[in-house]
Amino acid sequence: MSQDAHVYVIAEAGLNHNGSLDLAKRMIDVAADAGADAVKFQKRTVDILAIGSVLDALDDRFPEFGATYRQIRAHIEFDLPAYRILQEQCRQRDIEFLCTAFDIPAVAFLEQLGLTRYKLASHSLGNLPLLEHLAKLGKPTILSTGMAEWDEIDRAVALFTRHDTELSLMHCVSVYPTPPELCNLAMIDQLRRRYSLPVGYSGHEIGTLPTLAATAMGARLVERHFTLDRTLPGFDHKISLEPDELAAMIRDIRAIETMRGTGEKFVSDRERVTRHKYHVSMVSSRALTQGETLHEADVVYRNPGTGIPPKEAGAYLGRRLIRDVPADVLLTPDMFQQV
Repeated sequence: MSQDAHVYVIAEAGLNHNGSLDLAKRMIDVAADAGADAVKFQKRTVDILAIGSVLDALDDRFPEFGATYRQIRAHIEFDLPAYRILQEQCRQRDIEFLCTAFDIPAVAFLEQLGLTRYKLASHSLGNLPLLEHLAKLGKPTILSTGMAEWDEIDRAVALFTRHDTELSLMHCVSVYPTPPELCNLAMIDQLRRRYSLPVGYSGHEIGTLPTLAATAMGARLVERHFTLDRTLPGFDHKISLEPDELAAMIRDIRAIETMRGTGEKFVSDRERVTRHKYHVSMVSSRALTQGETLHEADVVYRNPGTGIPPKEAGAYLGRRLIRDVPADVLLTPDMFQQV
């Protein structure tokens, strides 16, 4: 992940396509039109997602998708031909196709698509076999850190470092939605200082203020769920941005990139105009005569700032004037005897 000023924005389609290829294709267009760098989907191997009793438990949250947790999850999984269609559309729209891998077979599935970068969800941070598998694969990986303790993040970072695999971290709070008092955006700087890695923010809040604040605080990548319609049935629609909100957030992120600048302290040409107008310079406090020696009592400091600044006064106090100088005049180097 680049450390330049550009913030890498991931539009998280996730599960919000509801298993509809048409809906997923429309979401790619929305993400591309909004100016996102990537649109991200998710891949799970449903049969190994949980133990059988959990998968086959009755689940009435989304009857449109199925009657059990297994049926619901299976309904919203795409097969390989569907993902090839989505990947091709991403190529045509010039937006990166990303996918979160939730298990090792999912990685093998996604490798058939030739992914160049992987995302891992927060709850995968403790899945050491999956981390090891991806680290050995050697492809750049983005890892969210919600629900994690420091020793777990330490272990994950060390694992990727050992395999010399590029890793980016995302501060994340796994509360849906995340209230402002739990956003803990100071973690962005904590992660960056502790690991010297690119750090971003994966947000689950309502609205965009925490994400924009994270960008201003130095997040190098940002991930937000989006949907075509928050009223649709499904896991994540209610915490997702609608198309106009996604586009507005990305516009604001791009503006913040410009505002952040480089961190280099300099006086711009436009700022120098103001400096010349309002800074003070050495000014004669009385009429001075050729041959006089300049003393502190002979000087006051007034606008404009185009003369000798106070910081250079010591170089002229105690020197002789080579011509008469009226009162209330900017003193300039050519008025003084050369040293």
